[in-house]
Amino acid sequence: MSSPTSPRLRFINCTSDILDQLFLGNDHLAYYLKINVPIKWTDFGESPFRFVYAQVYQIPDSANWWSWLPILTSENMLVGNCGFKGPPKNGEVEIGYEVAEQYRGRGLATEIAGALIEYAYTFSEVKTIVAHTLSFENPSTGVLRKSGFHFIAEVHDPEDGDIWRWELRRVTSNE
Repeated sequence: MSSPTSPRLRFINCTSDILDQLFLGNDHLAYYLKINVPIKWTDFGESPFRFVYAQVYQIPDSANWWSWLPILTSENMLVGNCGFKGPPKNGEVEIGYEVAEQYRGRGLATEIAGALIEYAYTFSEVKTIVAHTLSFENPSTGVLRKSGFHFIAEVHDPEDGDIWRWELRRVTSNE
């Protein structure tokens, strides 16, 4: 299976084996992957990974459409979490990303978003990449603009409240 790529990062796919180690704690994850893991590298805790685990356990071949761990190669350090919110549906796939606080402000979120975009477009069924942000200007809105996304609308999410929807459509030779 291929993976996202970028100049400063390598990406490790969260298979069920890797998620098992993640649930055992940072030390287990670090030892298993032979990487450095900061004490706090995600703001979202285990809950999203539990959801991903259930999806990957049911359909192992879908792992590439869920979570990836971005590793800063110069430090062999886990610097956040990123990926997709499931396989493409109706030509759309949604990206998400976060960078550990101590690694923010270095352009890593933009690099991660770019790698996810490039990776998603290696699949011909992906026509549109979607992202959602909080409903105000913030660092993530800047990342999306730099990555070519366009603001579409404010929408209401039952869990997150009002959020902004962003889209990046695949450019085809017909356009």
